[in-house]
Amino acid sequence: MFNVIILLQNISIPDWMTLLVFACFVLMAAAKLLNSPRFNEFIFLIVSNKYFLVQGKNSEIFKPFNVLLLLVQILSVSLFLFLFFAHFFESVTLQDTLVFIQISGFYTIFIGLKFYIEKLIANLFSIDTHINQYLYHKLTYRNLIAILLLLINMLFMYAVNAGTNAFIAVLVIVLLLNLISLLYSYKTYEKLISNHLFYFILYLCALEISPYFVIYKIVMTQ
Repeated sequence: MFNVIILLQNISIPDWMTLLVFACFVLMAAAKLLNSPRFNEFIFLIVSNKYFLVQGKNSEIFKPFNVLLLLVQILSVSLFLFLFFAHFFESVTLQDTLVFIQISGFYTIFIGLKFYIEKLIANLFSIDTHINQYLYHKLTYRNLIAILLLLINMLFMYAVNAGTNAFIAVLVIVLLLNLISLLYSYKTYEKLISNHLFYFILYLCALEISPYFVIYKIVMTQ
């Protein structure tokens, strides 16, 4: 315990980052107060599919409960990316609040634009209901992954002087979890996908692969 305390004291974390972590817990507490049974089912989604069985018919993405958890996702993912950049790029320090604002703004615009395009495609092919459920599944899994990522952020900020291997390992794990959740969602809508296989392949390349490849190229050229 003494060693942990010493380690905590040796890590200088700006107050604004601690406030962000606190804000995430406030948002989660608000979601739990809003609908405690639903929040409990959401947390245990990693081991049980009860959440979708119970809440599956209520798949409106912009319900207050979902919006609160989406805000947690934005803050948590942005915070991890900020820590990632601060570790790998000497020009970025933990004091650079502007960099965090840019990251969180870009991430918000990215997921918002991606969502809009997906809804546009759904409307074009008259499959709005199916796409709404698919997007709801995807958002729910990513919100859960973001909460796990928040715990890792806290570990990196307050307890562990994370090295390059740790950041890469976490990034790979998060990407794998995201891939698994996508595969599960695709399996759920296997019949719909098989009926629109060509368009699904186009969607997969255009919206689930190429955006991340473009982001990777942009980051690597900086």
